[in-house]
Amino acid sequence: MNRSPLHDLNASLGARFVDFGGWEMPVQYDSVLNEHRAVRGSSGFFDVTHLGRFELTGKGAHSAVRSLLCNDIDRVDPGRCQYTMLLNEAGGVVDDLIVWWWDDERFWVLPNAANHSRVMGLFAEEPGCEVTDLQTTTVMIALQGPDAPGVFESVLGAAPGRFRNTTIEWGGGTVSMAGTGYTGEAGGEICTDPATGESLVRALVETGVTPCGLGSRDTLRLEAGFPLWGEDLDESTTPLEAGLRFAVDLDHEFTGKPKLVEQKEHGVPRLLTGFVLDDRGIPRHGHHIRTDSGATGTVTSGNMSPMLGKGIGMGYLSPAPAEPIGELEVEIRDKWVPGHIVKPPFHKDS
Repeated sequence: MNRSPLHDLNASLGARFVDFGGWEMPVQYDSVLNEHRAVRGSSGFFDVTHLGRFELTGKGAHSAVRSLLCNDIDRVDPGRCQYTMLLNEAGGVVDDLIVWWWDDERFWVLPNAANHSRVMGLFAEEPGCEVTDLQTTTVMIALQGPDAPGVFESVLGAAPGRFRNTTIEWGGGTVSMAGTGYTGEAGGEICTDPATGESLVRALVETGVTPCGLGSRDTLRLEAGFPLWGEDLDESTTPLEAGLRFAVDLDHEFTGKPKLVEQKEHGVPRLLTGFVLDDRGIPRHGHHIRTDSGATGTVTSGNMSPMLGKGIGMGYLSPAPAEPIGELEVEIRDKWVPGHIVKPPFHKDS
């Protein structure tokens, strides 16, 4: 099983570990609830070294990013990041990922951990492209929370702008960072060599930043309404069905475009929809959903919201709701629990 170079340091901080896609990673240090609230209220950091990442260079790099991914990198400029997806011919999501654009022929592509090798291999097959695996030589740390920008400034001397990437020298090493994350809070993600990464984690702990595990990372992303590949997204779902139209640019050619054009013209058969339960209950993946308008579906992601103290979740409803309103019920332990449709982020639901 793979281990982060920060494993021993994580253990000394009290981490409990789980197998996450072949990586032994921290699931929690203190408690998921306390770590979740720390990120919402102040700041927390995560070891996310298991995440995929590779460098893409060469004369074909720019055209490969445009032709393989459904968002158009030309909507941004070098020094910016972009959320996008790799699709199959049927428009299904092979992976959702982030691209860091450094200069004309140099990009970093950050797929999900489970899809790292597959996505890197597909880019390596493109003409004029060279890929360099960064997962084996670097660590990744996510620093998140309303206080995170100030921590970036106080510890590193610089904070990345939202969806902007930059590189600095710190602690004897090169630190690359971007204003991205998976919690719905401010902050960024940091990539550096293992020795510098360990020094950085120690500096964050000394500053009072809370160590956080993958358990709270999942409750945070769900509360923010961010889909998880393998749960809310897969190769049978299109970006339009998942409500990710903002990450699709139909004015350029890419794999899977014809299906998305068809769905734009005729509508989607189902739609990923958020909900909050009105009564006690915790929705889980696979639970059945029904609405007062006659739509049905199943929960793809669900849990208890630490900030709301209520069950929240997402699931595909068919036929697709025209508006993010209405009553619904979720079947939990043979009981239909009432709730209502909500447009995420859930923790900002009034």
